[in-house]
This record gives sequence, structure tokens and C-alpha cells, in this order.
Amino acid sequence: MQVILMDKVVNLGGLGDIVKVKDGYARNYLIPQGKAKRATEENKKVFEARRAELEKAQAEKLAEAQGVAAKLEGLTVQLVRKAGVDGRLFGSVGNTDIAEALAAQGIEIERSAVRLPLGPIKQVGENRIEIAAHSDVVATITVVISAE
Repeated sequence: MQVILMDKVVNLGGLGDIVKVKDGYARNYLIPQGKAKRATEENKKVFEARRAELEKAQAEKLAEAQGVAAKLEGLTVQLVRKAGVDGRLFGSVGNTDIAEALAAQGIEIERSAVRLPLGPIKQVGENRIEIAAHSDVVATITVVISAE
């Protein structure tokens, strides 16, 4: 199925690109999320009429994300969890825990923005974590986990 992207989608394309994707991906994710519309002649005309408005909205989102990333860059988050004598945690620290700790410091982010490439953290220590405030804006924070 061919769709017109209404927003930038990672590994797919940018605003206004007409791309061919699998039917299920378009019907179940892109279209319901508002990230794409079917590439019909009518939708192409509507998109071209609204292009400037959509580009302005995307630029505002990017500027907002850059502001959040500036606040996040170099930030240190302290978490205290129960751990064994060898430094292994009883449980783990995931993206929800990190998002809640940032919210406690006054920075609201979605938990899906926290990138943990190796999965949840299961050891006491210092970890460098990436926060994707926007698909183009990534900030790095330090998460320090200490034992109770």
C-alpha cells in the first residue's frame, strides 16, 4: 500500500514522502496514529494544500524537543534499589523507572523515549542512557543506581 507520510517516521521517511509499506503496517499503525494517509489523488491534493502548516507544526515540535534535550544533557539521575552483595539488583530498572525519576526532577518525558539498548539495568553502578526527545534529537543522561 502506498501512503503519504504526515510526520517523520524513523527508517521510513520524512514529511510528505510517498512510500510503499505493507498493508498491515499502514492499517494498524501508521494510519491510526495519524502518521500517514492513503496515497490517493484527493489526499495528495489535500496534503499539498496543508504542507506549509504541517511543516510549521513539525518545526515547532523539533524546537520543543531541542529545549527538552538541552535540559536533559549531562543530567544525573540517582536511583536506590535493593541489591545483593555481588551488586546484582533484586529486580531491574526499566524505562518506566527512569521516566518517573525524571518526572520527579520536573522533566516530563514519555517512557517510550528512554532507550535501553541492552534491556533493563540489572547491576548497581553508573549507566549512560539515551533519551530520544524527537526522532532527530537525542540526549544522554547518567543513571546512577546504588544499593539500599
